[in-house]
Amino acid sequence: MPSSFDLWRADPLSFIETALIDPESGEPFVLSDAERWFLKFAFQINDSGRLKYPELVFGAIKKSGKTTLAAIIVITMVLLYGGRFAEAFCLANSFEQSQSRVFTMARRIVEASPLLKAEARITADKIAFTALDATIIAIASDAASAAGANPTIVCFDELWGYVSENSRRLWDEMPTSPARKISARLVVSYAGFTGESLLLEELYKRGMALPEVGPSLRAGYGMLFAWHTAPIAPWQTAEWVEDMRRTMRPTAFARQMLNEFVTSESTFIDLSAWDACVVLTSPSVERQPVWIGVDASVKRDSTALVAVNYNQKSKCAALVAHKVFTPTPGDPIDFEATVEHTIREWKKRFFVRCIYFDPYQMVATAQRLRKAGIKIEEFPQSLPNLTAAISNLFDLISERRLALYPAPDIRLAVSRAVLSESARGWKLSKDKQAHKIDVVVALSLACLAAVRGEGSSYCLDALASWGDEEAKAPVPGWKQAGFESEAEAELYKARYRAQHGPTSQFPWG
Repeated sequence: MPSSFDLWRADPLSFIETALIDPESGEPFVLSDAERWFLKFAFQINDSGRLKYPELVFGAIKKSGKTTLAAIIVITMVLLYGGRFAEAFCLANSFEQSQSRVFTMARRIVEASPLLKAEARITADKIAFTALDATIIAIASDAASAAGANPTIVCFDELWGYVSENSRRLWDEMPTSPARKISARLVVSYAGFTGESLLLEELYKRGMALPEVGPSLRAGYGMLFAWHTAPIAPWQTAEWVEDMRRTMRPTAFARQMLNEFVTSESTFIDLSAWDACVVLTSPSVERQPVWIGVDASVKRDSTALVAVNYNQKSKCAALVAHKVFTPTPGDPIDFEATVEHTIREWKKRFFVRCIYFDPYQMVATAQRLRKAGIKIEEFPQSLPNLTAAISNLFDLISERRLALYPAPDIRLAVSRAVLSESARGWKLSKDKQAHKIDVVVALSLACLAAVRGEGSSYCLDALASWGDEEAKAPVPGWKQAGFESEAEAELYKARYRAQHGPTSQFPWG
């Protein structure tokens, strides 16, 4: 490597701001004040030639450039301080990433920096600097893959998500190495969940007990700890923060935008946001495409069905119909007389595109409905599935893309719905056992099926342009549009135009 690397060791900030190129701008990096303060201490060497602060923690709010800063530190530590055979390991947050974002950013920086690119061999999971026999490696987030490492630096990205026993073992397998004079462990993250993100909480409590050495910066006993609760980057404008405040749940905003640890439970949605979506005077016109969600229970909880329409162009959903059945002691719900009967009735009134249901209670019902020609898809209520459904419903409500008719029973259920959030995902629960929130779950399933366009493999725009020529084609336009007959298509067109005007566009999607 160039001899100037030895000179840069005495001034690592000069190396970062001259030799390293920002892959986004193509220009040398411009460090923020918060980054300069952290880096001023991060590379300090004690009298024995070791790092003064081998435990490095940089906490900051969302979009502060944490990943880029971590990649810069990893590259600098390997090239300027690691010597021959230096090794860096970048670990992914197993709940968020398949490969470390820090490693990806390090690779981009090396590729964008002519001085480094000329000396590097880059593969999918390794950056090798041949002159030093030094490497930066991305490894899986499991303890077995990390065992026996002798690292110059290890980087843990978004430590809030390391909540499993296996992730704790991974942390224990990757301490600083006493066999190396230069060995560090770096953490970049924002806050996690009280009582769940235990590893990060421990570091936070330890760091906050240290004496201050700079703005939002503490150091001592081998640890350098930065914890920023306000914007530190020029692109984190006040307007952007306010936009995040409007669109994020309060607990998510506190954790990601204020860098505060939060409890895992909170109210699902503010009722003012729900009420703002009540813009329809009554359920929507019949003979329109609908997606249905079913949350079923035989004996204890209620069983709910919700039908929604979705406009692909406006990205808006509309509540079309709902039904709730509540069992009584000694009188469990008869699915054939309730769920099946309702769905068959809705099939006569609407064009049922797809039904999402949890197969736990409804296997036999689903089989009978499929025989009747109704598209019904299993949607197991696993945590990833519930996270997708709940987050989609939250977005539709908070962005006012869900049109509702007055429904006091759904509003009551929404007021009783509690969002339980963890590093693995979201699920809805209730304050009291007697409360019923099944209709909210069913609404979330229906909306997700609609947004995904389940059951819409036919041409969604076929009906809008359907005419005599299409009717003569081998596959008629009315069939492409999902109607069962030409008469059904004509009936819908007549009713839709009667309500919306003769020149109105059809709301397919």
